Amino acid sequence: MSTPQEYIDQNKDKFLNELFELLRIPSISTDSSKKDAIRNAADFLVGQLEALDFERVELFETPGNPIVYGEHCPYDDQPTVLVYGHYDVQPSDPDDLWDTPPFEPTIKDGSIYARGASDDKGQSFTHVKAIESFVKSGTPIPVNVKFILEGEEEIGSPNLVPFLENHKDLLACDMVLISDTAMFGKDQPSITYGLRGLAYMEMEVVGPNRDLHSGVYGGAVENPLNVLCEMIAKMKDEDGVIQIPGFYDRVIPLTQADREASAALPFDEEAYKNSLDIKEVHGEKGYTTLERASARPTLDVNGIWGGYQKEGAKTVLPSKAGAKVSMRLVPDQDPKEIARLFQEYVESIAPDTVKVTANEHHGGFPSVTDLDFYGLKAGAKAFEEIYDKEVLFSREGGSIPIVADFKRVLGVESILMGFGLTSDAIHSPNEKFSVKDFHRGIKTSARFFELLPDFKE
Repeated sequence: MSTPQEYIDQNKDKFLNELFELLRIPSISTDSSKKDAIRNAADFLVGQLEALDFERVELFETPGNPIVYGEHCPYDDQPTVLVYGHYDVQPSDPDDLWDTPPFEPTIKDGSIYARGASDDKGQSFTHVKAIESFVKSGTPIPVNVKFILEGEEEIGSPNLVPFLENHKDLLACDMVLISDTAMFGKDQPSITYGLRGLAYMEMEVVGPNRDLHSGVYGGAVENPLNVLCEMIAKMKDEDGVIQIPGFYDRVIPLTQADREASAALPFDEEAYKNSLDIKEVHGEKGYTTLERASARPTLDVNGIWGGYQKEGAKTVLPSKAGAKVSMRLVPDQDPKEIARLFQEYVESIAPDTVKVTANEHHGGFPSVTDLDFYGLKAGAKAFEEIYDKEVLFSREGGSIPIVADFKRVLGVESILMGFGLTSDAIHSPNEKFSVKDFHRGIKTSARFFELLPDFKE
């Protein structure tokens, strides 16, 4: 009999071929015409878990896309790990910008090119194959394992939180293992221990009952576009501090450990600026670039509209103008409260010459995992053994709302063990995932399960 690590090395091609099968399924959750593909992806994963001889494998129907569940829990005295991932993917368009067909995985320059290669089929599949390495090598799985794989992450997981709340006993665990993030750099393992939350708003400014001639009415009637720009300008001061009253009231200040972990990351600010073709960075005074981009709250205009947009000139005073605004949040900010504060502030600074509304689109809570959590330490040790390099700890500026939901509903920490790279072009044409990191991800996952009992408190 081989060891799990030997089995992984012996089955590289098999694992790749199986991943390719999954990547060929266009399981686009935003496209209602892809319901059959969603079902095919779920059925494929059910088959993968059934091949592991789990005590229970089940496909749970929801009002939307199905949730794949599996469990192997033989121990009373070992940790239980809930592995979370998603099998739905973003749309592939614009398809003409892909160098290879988005749903025909292609290996080029050491990477797998396909939609979902990194986000999240390739990364989550590492854990399925890691567990297989124990089963097929005849080695007992060292801990209790549960899998929950959803098909709606790319549309905000509308049915996952209700599923968690209605199946607390089924999903009871000691930690959640997620691979849907990126390492800090190539060959540089890192664990994400913090994610920002989100409050996403849309505001509209309405003036006259129709578009007006700017020569006839300009100077006499308020221009909604002018008002919108003036209102946006009042949302932050020259030091990047957000001016909404109460916005920072719940913000937990960065600890010394947080700032030291950030400072330890190999960040080259000059290279960062060069990669973006900018002369200077900008942000909240008193914080480093990395801290601003990952661990401090923000407010940004994501889109703005109003008036004439087409070729040539049109002397028009627009009737309406609007903007979409996202606010990234940090512990302990509440997205609902922030949305309310935003609405109140917008109303307070709106002149009587226009009508202003601000509506919430969606949001999510921020989350931070305790750096002393034993699961985090086991993950770091596994990374270091497989990658032969000290692991770094980072906070990310993006949001994975379900992480906060796992903490709120199940009361457990999440370990964000990403194997992708920020350069993997997720959500964009030519998404990719390193073959080497797919293989190392499987080995790291298997080693994590082996090490975890030794780290148990």
